[in-house]
Amino acid sequence: MKILFLTDNFPPEVNAPATRTYEHCKEWVKKGAEVTVITGAPNFPIGKVYEGYKNHLYKKEIMDGIRVIRVWTYITANKGIIKRTLDYISYRLSAVFFGRFQECDLIIGTSPQLFTALAARKLARIKKKPWIMEVRDIWPESIKTVGAVKEGLILKYFERKERQCYRSASKIICVTQGIYDRLLSRGVLKSKLEVFTNGANLVSYKPREKDKSLLLTLSLTGKKIVGYIGTMGMSHKLDFILRCASKITDPDIHFLLIGEGAEKEKLQQLKQTLNLNNVTILDGISKMEVPQYISVIDIALVNLKRTDLFLGALPSKIFENAAMEKPILLGLQGEAEAVINKYHAGLAFMPENEEDFIEKLQKLTKNSEFYMLCVDGCRKLAQDYDRKKIAYEMLKSIIELEDQNNGN
Repeated sequence: MKILFLTDNFPPEVNAPATRTYEHCKEWVKKGAEVTVITGAPNFPIGKVYEGYKNHLYKKEIMDGIRVIRVWTYITANKGIIKRTLDYISYRLSAVFFGRFQECDLIIGTSPQLFTALAARKLARIKKKPWIMEVRDIWPESIKTVGAVKEGLILKYFERKERQCYRSASKIICVTQGIYDRLLSRGVLKSKLEVFTNGANLVSYKPREKDKSLLLTLSLTGKKIVGYIGTMGMSHKLDFILRCASKITDPDIHFLLIGEGAEKEKLQQLKQTLNLNNVTILDGISKMEVPQYISVIDIALVNLKRTDLFLGALPSKIFENAAMEKPILLGLQGEAEAVINKYHAGLAFMPENEEDFIEKLQKLTKNSEFYMLCVDGCRKLAQDYDRKKIAYEMLKSIIELEDQNNGN
């Protein structure tokens, strides 16, 4: 089977979409599939092409058996709706043009952003092949929720295009049950919908001793570290975390925030304004370094803005941290909270509620017996959300669609 996968994020980028796509495609290749990925030059989220890469018109490489085609896109940082939209449009145009020349049996387009799905839809029509839409986030509703775009003609245009994608896709892969339920309530055919969640690579992410040299470098030896590694965007509401940190009086508790994103500069300014000595903000790190940094933290922070849209969110940070047996402090209600509670893998606090945040943090830092119960829960959670198993199950679904298309 020949799969053509369209994604605007791919390693060496380290965000959740890049990781999910890469790890799934790698496992599919091991099972005999021929996978071609069309992506851009790695630059997310700072809008600067990574060292060793250039923004070529067309460049091929092989990564763990995956045929990767990098096409030209308009490069910009992950902030500012107009420039980001130009980035998305340029990817769509390049992906459609060069995708015409790639042999495939079916096409997968992953969202957000929606333009990737639109490119897959266009290519499917040109090549007369079935296509699968993978929905990691409901876009454009999500950008409206975080205030990146307001109601108007542009938003209505995107919403119409979104509906067209749902109608034309042969199958829709939902990353959470919440997304599945939301699309079902909006009239998307149940027969099209399937759920394949995020998970953890249990080879790369596994329990290990704290990296003592890293602790010395960061001057955090002996601290109880609450860690966040990921995008610092509008939806992550990390300014709330800094304001909570200003209320923490325990000198042993320290917050470590690592990443890049549209809100990073504001967070650094807020740290200075609040004169926070118990917060360290670091630049983004490579995917290879992530386990090393997770090793030094005691509690993994997962936080999102308070909104009903995120009730169906299930961030990949949960699984990677759980695989390394780091109890989760979760600022999110809904599906993610249910998973954490089911496995006793940490505690959930009411999003953007300082009192509840501090109460749950104190329980995790001061009750050692409860903490170890959460460590055990993390282990069980990770085993049930093994990324490799999820990738294989998704491939079976893809093969079933291809068989149906061929009349088998």
